Amino acid sequence: MAEISVEFLINKVTSIIHKEAALLSGVQDEFNAIKFELETLRTLARDADQRSGLEEGVRSWVAQVREAVHEVEDIIDEFMYCMHSQSNGGRFKRLVFKPMDLSKIIIAKRQTAAKLHAVITKMSEISERSERYCIRSIEGTCLYDAHVKLQHHGDSSRSVKDDDVVGIEKNKNLILSWLKDRELDRKVIVVVGMGGLGKTTLVAKVFSSPTARRHFDCIAWVTVSKIYVIDDILRRIVKDLFKGKKELFPAYLSSMDYRRLVDFLIDFLEQKRYFIVLDDVWTLNLWKEIFDAFPSRKHGSRIVITTRKMDIASSSYGVRSHVLPLQPLDDKDSWALFCKIAFSCYPHRFCPPHLEPVAPVLVGKCGGLPLAITSMAGLMSFKGSTEPEWLKVHDSLGWGINNNGLLGIDSILFYCFSSLPYGLKLCLLYCCLFPEDYLIRRKRIIRLWIAEGFVKETGGKAMEEVAEAYLTELISRNLLQVASRNSFGMVKECRLHNILRDVLLSIAERENFCVIYDGIEAREVGSARRLSLHKIDRQIESCTTTAMSNLRSFFLFPAKRSSASRLSGLQFGFRLLRVLDLQGIPIERIPDAVVDLFNLRYLSLRETMVAEIPRSLGRLQNLQTLDIRDTKVTELPNELVQSQSLRHLITYRRTLSWAAFRYVDGMRVPSDIWKMKELRVLECVEAEGDMIKQLGNMTQLTRIGLTKLAEDDGRDLCSSLQSLQLLYYLFLMAENEDESLELDSLWTPPPLLRVLILVGKLNNMPHWFRSLDNLTSLYLHWSQLREDNLPYIHTLPNLGCLTLANAFNGHRLFFHAGGFLKLKTLRLWNLSQLRLIKIEKGAMPSIQELDLRILKKLERLPQGIEHLINLKILTLMDVHKKIVESLYDDNSMDRPSVQHVPEIIYYHTTKSGLLNSENLS
Repeated sequence: MAEISVEFLINKVTSIIHKEAALLSGVQDEFNAIKFELETLRTLARDADQRSGLEEGVRSWVAQVREAVHEVEDIIDEFMYCMHSQSNGGRFKRLVFKPMDLSKIIIAKRQTAAKLHAVITKMSEISERSERYCIRSIEGTCLYDAHVKLQHHGDSSRSVKDDDVVGIEKNKNLILSWLKDRELDRKVIVVVGMGGLGKTTLVAKVFSSPTARRHFDCIAWVTVSKIYVIDDILRRIVKDLFKGKKELFPAYLSSMDYRRLVDFLIDFLEQKRYFIVLDDVWTLNLWKEIFDAFPSRKHGSRIVITTRKMDIASSSYGVRSHVLPLQPLDDKDSWALFCKIAFSCYPHRFCPPHLEPVAPVLVGKCGGLPLAITSMAGLMSFKGSTEPEWLKVHDSLGWGINNNGLLGIDSILFYCFSSLPYGLKLCLLYCCLFPEDYLIRRKRIIRLWIAEGFVKETGGKAMEEVAEAYLTELISRNLLQVASRNSFGMVKECRLHNILRDVLLSIAERENFCVIYDGIEAREVGSARRLSLHKIDRQIESCTTTAMSNLRSFFLFPAKRSSASRLSGLQFGFRLLRVLDLQGIPIERIPDAVVDLFNLRYLSLRETMVAEIPRSLGRLQNLQTLDIRDTKVTELPNELVQSQSLRHLITYRRTLSWAAFRYVDGMRVPSDIWKMKELRVLECVEAEGDMIKQLGNMTQLTRIGLTKLAEDDGRDLCSSLQSLQLLYYLFLMAENEDESLELDSLWTPPPLLRVLILVGKLNNMPHWFRSLDNLTSLYLHWSQLREDNLPYIHTLPNLGCLTLANAFNGHRLFFHAGGFLKLKTLRLWNLSQLRLIKIEKGAMPSIQELDLRILKKLERLPQGIEHLINLKILTLMDVHKKIVESLYDDNSMDRPSVQHVPEIIYYHTTKSGLLNSENLS
């Protein structure tokens, strides 16, 4: 880890020397000397890191290096902060200072030079002290070009996929038999075993199986973890019962207390056969708190619990129960799982003959633990195919073998981490700042890595692209798990396995990388470089700004709203802060001290109650990401344009149901926002003034969302879009439902466009739709087209998701053979005149989800739906009663055509006004 800290600081010093030469007048020599000492320490730290796990003296030396590096970083950041303060927030170059300002600057430079001299001496002594521990210099660089390494792994092909899972069929079938037996009483099924045995993987396979989904009226999955709030658990169960569709989730539930949530669930589940999974349970108290919410009306309902705790498994639960103690994989299954990942690039995933002597030995040391096997396989898949490389890993792991000749899972995970390149180590460590079992959004973690300085432009690739590559490789190595993907297949959310998170936390806290404060374990937070608060109490409130002056990242994840309400007691004067993430925290205004955080790169106020952005926020010259999505902010101040480093401006606000025309609101922004040439993400903003004409100057844009577009804007908009060659996401909304989007003037669309969302009337389908070869998702809302325009898009080679919402006023839609070959999701919503849907054999061969809503004149299911053999989910909402009746009637002509569909969900409104769901499959 010492090498990581040194390498990171070398990059920082080098960047300052190159970019701020004028600013360094008077301290240039000291900066160059620091860089020289750091480069010397780097070559020594490489050897020390490999031995610090074994030798006390080496560990002590590494700690000294780390402390010196942190001291240098603090001196540099303090110097930059001081220079900024004297310049009153302006740029460093071409400044005109008052005599008093110049005097202060001269004093600051002298003080900085003196501090750097002292630390240079200290670092020189540390280098000399390395001889005492026989630490040798290892030349080379640990800089990492993700694109060179990942050119063959861009799709995370080496990560664990559904077809990679082995050795679970017997247990899967056993659980399914318990789920489907003739017992009508509610039952509890407990899957118990040590961490890393694959409990969650096994139950997930059961949960997603067509057999289980057909058998139950409704299903839900919630991960509990060690720290939980029962109200939050109940809300998440309701959300999952509503299939995660926000437009169907009753918003008023967010304000319900425990008793009302229990009553709601009883009401919802009382007449249903339900299947609920409670994953990763650590205490019996959970069952006592949640028991009443699961009614028993002899419908054959089932609750599945996964846990590491035997006392939880042995509890009676007051109902009939089954216990499945999970065992390690046998040798055959262990080998099969390893080969599928480690040799994914080989024909038939077979082990090459020259590796047969060593590969089975490595697998055998994993003791049949799936987590250990997949982590080891992920590591070896990047080690090449030469036997010496594999033997080197085998020998290096020898120190972690226990008395049974097996490797501890912690040892394997630690070695997998240690084998990562420099950049990936920092990125993976950063993930442990999030709470246990937290779903980490891809875009969020990428922007955080960039803000922290872990990612830099490489080989002509932007930082965002390099960060994407980092994420892909961490997934490929099975160190991050994919939790969900979006409609066109990209990773949407990922998570850390709890055991790996524990390993990373031990490393991170030892290296002073971060501190996680949850109020349970006493931890010293004063010297933290990064702090993640999962609870706010008196101990944290008593910490002063001075005590945490070295803080670079600050996160708040309070489990209870009552805890978050104590936020006002916290100090925010961490003047060297780079990241401030307050997502979801119930604050109404930005803390005053934030506008003085010169070093700030990332500010997230997403889902807070903040209503105003102060004009002084424009003083944040280094700000790269401002996320104010789903806040109460309606307008951005003109001064924000001064933040010329801004790359990501997220202002999206969902307001009403998807069925309304204006289901999102744009935000008013400065008319000269086009001057922010570094912006890559700009969503979602109102199109006003000259912005449309000047938009073409923002050539770095990759995502843009514009609202309140007038028909007269069409020509200027098309001209500007012609210049946005990097654009891959485009959202356009007309001023109102009667205004047309005029897009015919666009000669050729941006070549990289993958997501296109058009909200507003289209007089015709734009001619350039046929050339959208990279498009993966198309959403047409309120287009009111009069003709079936599917021929314009049915040959698009990569289209995976198509949504037509009030987009078509015709009577018939035809899906012809050979069309939409890659389409996986089709949503037809609010098509008021639609009477017939016809699907020819050979059309949409890959489709998995068909969603039909508010189609009141459609009297029968789509003709030819039986040809969609891969269809997994059919969703119906507010459709003609004849369609629903035909699915209840086994003798109807429609029922046989959907016998192959595992899940048919029908949403309807009950007499009490509650939106309910039924499984008709």
